[in-house]
Amino acid sequence: MMVRSCWKPIVDGDEGDGSGRVDGLLWYKDLGNHLYGEFSMAVVQANSSLEDRGELESGPLTSNHLGPQGTFIGVYDGHGGSEASQFVSDNLFCNLKRLAAEHQGVSENVIRRAYSATEEGFLSLVKKQWPSKPQVASTGTCCLVGVICNGMIYIANSGDSRVVLGRFERATREAEAIQLSTEHNVNQETVRDELRSKHPFDSQIVVLRQNVWRVKGLIQVSRSIGDAYLKKAEFNRDPLPAKYRLAETFFRPILSCEPSTSSHTIHPDDQFLIFASDGLWEHLTNQEAVNIVSNNPPNGIARRLVKAALREAAKKCEMRLSDLQKIEQGMRRHIHDDITVIVVFLNPKLTENTSLCGSPLSIKGGGSANS
Repeated sequence: MMVRSCWKPIVDGDEGDGSGRVDGLLWYKDLGNHLYGEFSMAVVQANSSLEDRGELESGPLTSNHLGPQGTFIGVYDGHGGSEASQFVSDNLFCNLKRLAAEHQGVSENVIRRAYSATEEGFLSLVKKQWPSKPQVASTGTCCLVGVICNGMIYIANSGDSRVVLGRFERATREAEAIQLSTEHNVNQETVRDELRSKHPFDSQIVVLRQNVWRVKGLIQVSRSIGDAYLKKAEFNRDPLPAKYRLAETFFRPILSCEPSTSSHTIHPDDQFLIFASDGLWEHLTNQEAVNIVSNNPPNGIARRLVKAALREAAKKCEMRLSDLQKIEQGMRRHIHDDITVIVVFLNPKLTENTSLCGSPLSIKGGGSANS
């Protein structure tokens, strides 16, 4: 009963057992095929309602189907509720395809514009729902995106999710971890400095409380989609719950949705990409995660990474994994966060072929809970 209310995986165009499987609070799709190789996905719930969303889309990357084919990966780590992460899951890829058609291809600029369009759409929704559902103004999501096409990997990130590349090093005969994304969490001094320079007259722009740095004492990330209450002063007043309201009004956005972007030419030794919300990286280093993927079969590898993180989380609380798995959602959040993992393998024979055309695939992990 509990599982049914937590999960509604959405899958189109997938062969065989496309919808993934459920094991308690864990949803997984052990193995599937995208345009450039295989992939594996897993999501585990810790919050009382799942706030993470993840998606993989493979096929045409433009709405008019005239542009490139490729694979799109999205990890959306929501906070304050699932409204923002669900909205991004429903809209970001559509916005990207529309803008890629207008600009005749994919680029860092097109991805940045897709973020802006998605942010504008969500802030419009907040405005519409403000009289009846003001708490939507305090929901937001980190947003990590990867697009693989034409021999390139494009990465965009707002927040503290992360993507790590596993590259085969010929000298050591081992896979080396290479982080491709930049994070925006104020536990990093550079991120705090960036905020202070943008808000030089606000001595409380970042606050240290109980050994954790937070923007305005409220949130750890400096960039996100949503969090309207820290972007527009009109959403930081009554009837917003008092714990989110600032004592003084503000005249420029405190948080930004602007992603850090980069692009990389795929090298023949680039073996796989691990996209994950920060729930994974709290417990595993980049190299530990890459070693797990490198030393095990692809089938079920995302689930294996989730289990490795859960094992570490349990160990920190001096309990066994089997005991942790008996704890229900909500209480679980004291031990670990929602965790989304998408492992995307790169087959060099396929990544080098720019004229590939596969059947379109759409798979989404996470889903709207039935009320």
